[in-house]
Amino acid sequence: MKRQEVIAFFEERQEAWTARNADGLAAGHAENGAIESPMFGHRDGRKAIGDSYRALFTTFPDWDFQGEELLIDGDRVAQPFSAGATHVGMFMGLAGTNRRFKIQGVRLFTMVDGLVQHERRMYDFTGLLIQIGILRSKPAN
Repeated sequence: MKRQEVIAFFEERQEAWTARNADGLAAGHAENGAIESPMFGHRDGRKAIGDSYRALFTTFPDWDFQGEELLIDGDRVAQPFSAGATHVGMFMGLAGTNRRFKIQGVRLFTMVDGLVQHERRMYDFTGLLIQIGILRSKPAN
């Protein structure tokens, strides 16, 4: 993909994030694509990836994803991001706490034939769990 094509692809994905469109986000992944996620583990295939987006929006219905400037090197793309939401649905066996969280991270992509072949998500998952009340932090002495 050319640089402008990559930028246009991710601009469309931002629209899908804003609309919380799980099917639209999944459509950007290759049929045999994969993701690695602190929240959802390893998922293979567009259907499983789509299921993870649907689970995300069920648990966090006000999910607000903001992608930042892309770092593009051929078929490799890095996207810093911030996201925030309210824990409403079941997550890790616990009902919604109605607590908000905010995270920052980076997503690393390998693009093939205009689609995401592989995505690796990196962010402070422990910090997210502390913010929504699933884990407690140890007080400083």
